[in-house]
Amino acid sequence: MITVEKLIQKLRSLSDEEFTCDNVYELLAENPVEVDSISRYFFWSNKFYTRNLIYKDERFELMALCWEVGQSSQIHNHANQKCWMVVPVGKLRGQNFRIAEIDEERKYCKLIPTETFELSNWLAAKVELEEPIHQILNLPEFGSRAVSLHIYSKPFDRCLCYCNKTNTFKEVKLFYTSVYGKLCENIIL
Repeated sequence: MITVEKLIQKLRSLSDEEFTCDNVYELLAENPVEVDSISRYFFWSNKFYTRNLIYKDERFELMALCWEVGQSSQIHNHANQKCWMVVPVGKLRGQNFRIAEIDEERKYCKLIPTETFELSNWLAAKVELEEPIHQILNLPEFGSRAVSLHIYSKPFDRCLCYCNKTNTFKEVKLFYTSVYGKLCENIIL
């Protein structure tokens, strides 16, 4: 186990050429982070899962996402950026989707669910750029809060969110719940 500061140092030491899907995935898999070193970034809300910024530079950002029982993300992409995640607390399920049909002018998109994957016990995962649309869920049957650490390269502040009920999509602006361990002023938990 290493501290989150040590993980950031290891990530920063990778050259641009080394900052690949496989290299960062292996680094995460081989270096689980001590929960005590990230707990100051945990903020919880009964209304929504929270996005808590731990570190950010021009190349990547590291966040702790905190999930109450039953919370899930919208179906979304990562704006053509790379993503890796691990779950140090609790358990989450990921659901991938592929596009069956799309009309960008009408904002129409029909999705088909593909693979699901479980995340717990520091099992590392990566979002494949070939099939980047997914959803993360803390299912009620899991019965406990969860925390996931996410690395995004490069940082982004907007993504596409998809609605399976209406077969539509839209661009959504992203926000942080906390930055560097301090709750953002406009956030009401």
